[in-house]
Amino acid sequence: MDQQQLTHAALTATKLAKKGLLLKVGALACAVFLILLILAGALLPSPAVASSSCEDTGAGTGSATTGSSGGTAQPATGSVHDQQITNAKAIDHVTQKLGLSGKATLIALMTAMQESTLQNLHYGDRDSLGLFQQRPSMDWGTKEQILNPAFATESFFKGRGTNPGMLSIANWPTRPPGDVAQAVQKSNFPGLYAGHETTVRALAKEAGINLARGGTAAPNDTGGSGSSTTADTSGAVPSTCPHPNPETPGNGGAGGTFSDGKQTWKLSNPRSVPEAIAWAKAHAGAGSNSGWYQRCLAFTAIVYGWNFSGVNYAIDHFHVVPKDMQHPGDRNPPPGALLYWDTGHRAGHIAVYLGDGKAASNDILRPGYIDIVDADLFEKKWGAKYLGWTVPVFPRAG
Repeated sequence: MDQQQLTHAALTATKLAKKGLLLKVGALACAVFLILLILAGALLPSPAVASSSCEDTGAGTGSATTGSSGGTAQPATGSVHDQQITNAKAIDHVTQKLGLSGKATLIALMTAMQESTLQNLHYGDRDSLGLFQQRPSMDWGTKEQILNPAFATESFFKGRGTNPGMLSIANWPTRPPGDVAQAVQKSNFPGLYAGHETTVRALAKEAGINLARGGTAAPNDTGGSGSSTTADTSGAVPSTCPHPNPETPGNGGAGGTFSDGKQTWKLSNPRSVPEAIAWAKAHAGAGSNSGWYQRCLAFTAIVYGWNFSGVNYAIDHFHVVPKDMQHPGDRNPPPGALLYWDTGHRAGHIAVYLGDGKAASNDILRPGYIDIVDADLFEKKWGAKYLGWTVPVFPRAG
């Protein structure tokens, strides 16, 4: 049961109280109990946010199926990894039904891993939904249809409405899979799809999916559905796994002390800067639990009162923040700012600056725990490259 459902139940219980004293007492107790559950959910970090490499897209609460695109979707259950396995099998089922090769499955899995971490999300940027983050307002189908993995996968391959699908992309079988994914999705971050290939191949092997499988359909056979154009309008970049810092936000450095800058922000986070700093301090050190391993981006979002950041990788959040709020290489962040490092790995690292040269971060002293440390310790201990800071805004959070 999610927070909206709990809230609705609490309100319903309260209304029933008007029907009699006995009902009033029972409903009030129920409402109080449910509200306490809601508050507990807001105060405790959701375990479903956790995933490897500082990824953070929140819990996957949509549906997965291996049935036809017109059928009723069955929910993918279990851990995030279990849901990914279920959804990967659902995608491959549609691929085989259409007579497509294992490479088509690979492209679809890489796309879904980037868009939704291969979870059937019922939320996203604006009205984006599902495995491929397709939008009802952009003619990809109704909300219910898009949340059916079979329907969404078929749309990805064949196209839907005015949207071309993978089968409409010229020479897709011979092109790098990341380029093909970008040609369909038209992302503002075209190089990110390719970075998921290794992970997706391992996941497919675990799920028993044969990515070397040949196909029986013609390479550009759309089956009479969707757009049939073969023009390459992808604007794709060469599909190589991107450097953790593709735009090189700052010159970084081998180390250096941090001093406090001044802030004049007007923010709309659930928590104010003083409240966020106080929360971070209260949940660090002896106050930390052990559930923060590789959850740096999740931690910063939760510090400011959000349930999730809506961004897959910590280092990518730098570029999600508006450019006028980015401060590449600057070592004078105001208290409350978000600090970024290139760790040499895809995800990078992010922490909350507390002021007086200190930052709150996971994993820096104890794996899985939050500690307060000197902000330059990430460079000294990990050999990380400092990239800069941003204003603590979360454009894709929820």
